[in-house]
Amino acid sequence: MAYFICLFVCCFAGLMIGAQGTYGRYGYNQNRLPADVSAAGRQRPPVTYIRPGQGNIINLGAQAEVCKSRPLDLVFIIDSSRSVRPAEFERVKVFLSDTVDSLDISPNGTHVGLINYASTVNIEFHLNRHRTKAEIKQAFSRVDPLSAGTMTGLAIKTAMEQAFTEEAGARPENKNIAKVAIIVTDGRPQDKVEDVSAAARAAGIEIYAVGVDRADMKSLRLMASQPLDEHVFYVETYGVIEKLTSRFRETLCGVDACALGHDCDHICLNTNASYYCRCRVGYVLNPDKKTCSQANEVRSDLTEDPCMCEAQIAFQKKIQYSIHEINSKLEDITRKVHQFHLR
Repeated sequence: MAYFICLFVCCFAGLMIGAQGTYGRYGYNQNRLPADVSAAGRQRPPVTYIRPGQGNIINLGAQAEVCKSRPLDLVFIIDSSRSVRPAEFERVKVFLSDTVDSLDISPNGTHVGLINYASTVNIEFHLNRHRTKAEIKQAFSRVDPLSAGTMTGLAIKTAMEQAFTEEAGARPENKNIAKVAIIVTDGRPQDKVEDVSAAARAAGIEIYAVGVDRADMKSLRLMASQPLDEHVFYVETYGVIEKLTSRFRETLCGVDACALGHDCDHICLNTNASYYCRCRVGYVLNPDKKTCSQANEVRSDLTEDPCMCEAQIAFQKKIQYSIHEINSKLEDITRKVHQFHLR
């Protein structure tokens, strides 16, 4: 009986030790403008990432090299109604081109589509049409305004039902690629936007609403995803819309958390704005989730109990090694589930 009691206590203790540890997390901290306040002429405060518990504040303005575009299925939805003058429409195309310049356009990176709308909706090109920045920017340059009406709700419905489909180039759900729509408009929609926008968001599409000049702020809020102060933008004229490029560069950017600094003994792996540690082959991750020990190495926190024989000690080592392996796999699964829920 003493043999089984000792064995159970040691195995249970090993399980509890192996289950400890946390991922490195980076919290997002940003001073925000109210959604109904004009951003024209206001300089955006610097974006900072704060590492909890250590007080490290990293200004991304000084460390732009750690900011990498995350892969997206991105569809621009642009208003070309009569109120948008030809010169202003050209400004919009410059804004689109500058935004694309900041993205990683590649087969495994970001794919871009474009919807042009007024009283009718025209899909200029789908997500699977162009594969390089040069091709996309050339396609932007060929777009002409439609010049009548503002059927924004119809444009959102078209994006949801036709642009964000696998047939049009959107990647499957299991790829976990974010679906993003950026709407640029200067007027009040002539149709309903609330219900169709809610349906699009429920379908997993993240919506950014950019208002210019006479744009209706209430409609922008009804269209955009939450939180509104991160998804609703406003500029007073098309002459300054290009200033939003840097804001979208920050918004659509992913942070290389490992490059910002980590405590991993061997390998640091990014997961959006977080990281976790892994060991090289032949090593196991210690309970601190940072350092590594050789798989056959006797752990310093193991003590030989007088009630144990050598066979029991060897068995405990084997059990604890197996527990480490299982915990590592469980953490990978938990991390993936967490990422899926964040999208």
